[in-house]
Amino acid sequence: MTNKTKKRFRFQMPTAFTILFWLIVLMAVLTWVIPAGAYQTNSAGQLTTGTYHTVKSQPQGIWNVFMAPITGMIGNQHTVGAIDISLFILVIGGFLGVVNQTGALDDGIKVIVDKSRGHEKRLIVTLIILFSLGGSTYGMGEETLAFVPLLTPVMMSVGYDPIVSAAVIMLSTRVGDLASTVNPFTTGLASGIIGISPGRGLLSRLILWVIVTGIETWYVLHYASKIKADPTKSLVYHLREENERRFMTATNSKATGSITKVQRRVLLVFALTFGIMILGLVPWTSINAHWTFFESLNHLIVTTPILGTIVGHKMVALGSWYFNEITLLFFFMSVVVMAVGHIREKAFMDAFIKGMQDLLSVAIIVGVARGIQVVMNDGKITATLLHYGEKSLTGMPKGPFIICAFIFFVLLAFLIPSTSGLAAATMGVMGSLAHFAHIDGSIMVSAYQSAAGLVTAITPTAGMLVGALTLANVSFSVWWRWTAKLIVILFCVSCVFLVILTLL
Repeated sequence: MTNKTKKRFRFQMPTAFTILFWLIVLMAVLTWVIPAGAYQTNSAGQLTTGTYHTVKSQPQGIWNVFMAPITGMIGNQHTVGAIDISLFILVIGGFLGVVNQTGALDDGIKVIVDKSRGHEKRLIVTLIILFSLGGSTYGMGEETLAFVPLLTPVMMSVGYDPIVSAAVIMLSTRVGDLASTVNPFTTGLASGIIGISPGRGLLSRLILWVIVTGIETWYVLHYASKIKADPTKSLVYHLREENERRFMTATNSKATGSITKVQRRVLLVFALTFGIMILGLVPWTSINAHWTFFESLNHLIVTTPILGTIVGHKMVALGSWYFNEITLLFFFMSVVVMAVGHIREKAFMDAFIKGMQDLLSVAIIVGVARGIQVVMNDGKITATLLHYGEKSLTGMPKGPFIICAFIFFVLLAFLIPSTSGLAAATMGVMGSLAHFAHIDGSIMVSAYQSAAGLVTAITPTAGMLVGALTLANVSFSVWWRWTAKLIVILFCVSCVFLVILTLL
């Protein structure tokens, strides 16, 4: 067999869209096999345990399969559409596009790198925290690839290796994603699917973020110190000469960065935007009934005759926000960035549209994945599957249940490396199962995002990881060998943490 023939038949992992579509087909086939059923619901629309009963079968055909992604986006009488979530994803993409138009994020990182020369351990700690925060708050991922060729020469010049730079940049975002606090693509999306506020469980996720980020920092620093003391301990020592030729150019080794006053203002707006989003999503009155400051302030503003008319009488108080409100926030802040960044109208629109285009696939995949739920709901097998789960979970302690859910998410994340696709495909069912097991929905969200962050740190189906390792000249076999112990540690920590949450 010739090399061309071998290449022709080489297996390639299908995209998340293809995997999700075949899952829709699988669910449609199951509607012909699994008995149809339904549950009674309470006034809040939640399923009532112990009320399952069989109903007339509704098998789904070819028309239903191809209509499912469309219905998943716009919704029908059985399934809430994903259009609000998809629109939010597009708008936040536009916001990031406008911010990136000013170069504020890139140059901000460059300044940190430049000022930390001679203090590389401090640089490692600082960047791990920043990239982890980025992953935890707004889903930082692919945009970090540009920093790999920037940071690698710096790390090599002080005796480290490309593994360190890849870990500091890419692994940190995955650890941040594992413990997402308000990441709209994981926490926000998963919470929206099961109908809870993204701010619910924020404190526990923040604690987990501190723990796992601390573990990663220790792991990276331990390896960096070891190979600096003895370069032969590096897992890529055999590529040392090649990497020196590849990265240690005069230009790269002396790369510096500066930040303008305009970029400082843009970064301030950037930080303020996510700060306001956090304030808006945290259910303050649910945490403490006496915490009514934002509601009182909102009432004062909207009822003040002239001010209320200017602002708008339908303004929602911080703490009661959902996807519509945070979409408005990012849209409004995009205009603010345009103003403080002195961006012309055409450049603003080009950057905003380009940013939306970058996240278009993410926005669409939400609707495609929701199509799975559409077929299950229209075929009336969702309740039956939940009934099977209810029976199997009856009597199971909360701890073992949440660990089983976590492992389920881990296994499925290898097939669906898109965190948004994984959430849309699974959270509808898993949220209901959590309700049956008397586990708070926010804990199920934590189980999902912990699995997603963990898997995207090692799976070759994650494009951002493949790109980062390619840029750093690190093979997957070496990466797996280096991350093995850390992944096991993070897996165990996640399990213990989830169990503790079920006991509180």
